[in-house]
Order: sequence, then structure tokens, then C-alpha cells
Amino acid sequence: MSRKVVSSGAPWESIVGYSRAVRVGNIIEVAGTTAIVDGQLVGKGDAYLQTKCILQIMESALKQADASMQDVVRTRIFVVNIEDWKEVAKAHSEFFDQVRPASTLVEVSKLVDPDMLVEIEIQAILDKEE
Repeated sequence: MSRKVVSSGAPWESIVGYSRAVRVGNIIEVAGTTAIVDGQLVGKGDAYLQTKCILQIMESALKQADASMQDVVRTRIFVVNIEDWKEVAKAHSEFFDQVRPASTLVEVSKLVDPDMLVEIEIQAILDKEE
């Protein structure tokens, strides 16, 4: 079975030993993603903007793995403040209103950077393998 690795180019990938996304056959797993673009956090203090940025990053990773948001079957959302759920849900719905993947949203005590409010993982499954 084929394996395709998608890199974001972030320095953390080699330090931690992970990839932004991995496609094995027709399954694509996108790693936990935060709103970091060019080393800078997007949307400081704004869960909606962070979520939107994260999903845009993930959409790009899926494209590099020859998939799209239409192929997503699961999202896992981690927030540091459960009160932000409405803002997170608004951004999530903008990407997945018609797709409707299975989704989990949980509060966690903290993320790697105290200004990060949201982290998301997704799984996509394609109709057929490469």
C-alpha cells in the first residue's frame, strides 16, 4: 500500500518527528493543527479566526494528499475554553455544513502556546486508493 507524507515545512516536524498529514491508501490523517502561519499565531484572542485559519491549513494539506474537505469523515477539536464553542462551531460549519463529518469538541487544560485557543485533527477517506 502506498504512503504519502505531506509536510508543512514547520521546524517542529523534524524536532518532534511528525508530518502535517499522512496518506496511506485511501485514508488521510491530518495531525493536530493550530493557527500558526509563517511562525506567527493568527487570530490571537479570537477562537473563530484561529479555527478558520486552522481549517484553511488543513484544506491545503488535504489538497497536497489529493483529497478535499468533501472527503473528511471526522474532526476532533480541542479548545482551552469550552465557552468558545459557538465561535469554533461557526467556523467549522463554514467548511463542513454540507459534508457533516462526525465531530468531537472537548476542552483541554492548555495547548503548547498559551495564546493558542484551538487545535484540530481530521481524518479523510477517499473512495479509492491511488
